[in-house]
Amino acid sequence: MTHGTADAAFADGILFNAELFPHRSLSRLGFWLLMATIGAASFAIGLGFFLAGAWPVVGFLGLDVLLVYWAFRVNYRAARVREVLELTADALIVRRFAAGCTPRTWSFQPYWLKVSIADPARHDSRLILSSHGNHLAIGAFLSPPERLEVARALKTALARLDNVHHR
Repeated sequence: MTHGTADAAFADGILFNAELFPHRSLSRLGFWLLMATIGAASFAIGLGFFLAGAWPVVGFLGLDVLLVYWAFRVNYRAARVREVLELTADALIVRRFAAGCTPRTWSFQPYWLKVSIADPARHDSRLILSSHGNHLAIGAFLSPPERLEVARALKTALARLDNVHHR
């Protein structure tokens, strides 16, 4: 998902600002309800196996619940990645924040910056920023239409900046 703006008149000199982050459809409450449902179903099935004398199955059902819990926790941790794009008259600054990692920052001079993506965007289309032989893929966690939307908004902001410089 993205949110941001490309208004040309920010008081702090930022001409384009967007925060990119992955979409997660399951809320925290939804996660706990799902885990309670899986746990209750595994308990009921396990009880049936236990009463039938197949008690070792109960351990495997418990392991299944733990594995589903672990998989969701890993997924939620991966969802904490975000990228912040800020365009000023002097630079496009890209900051990438990932869980458990030191934030990374890249800077591009807007005049030389090229924004590229396949149009129409496909699943494997990458949104690439390039300048002076340096390339950076951004928004890899976004859907193809979202990547295309970010590319178009950034291109529009860069074109506005270019028009201001050539007046």
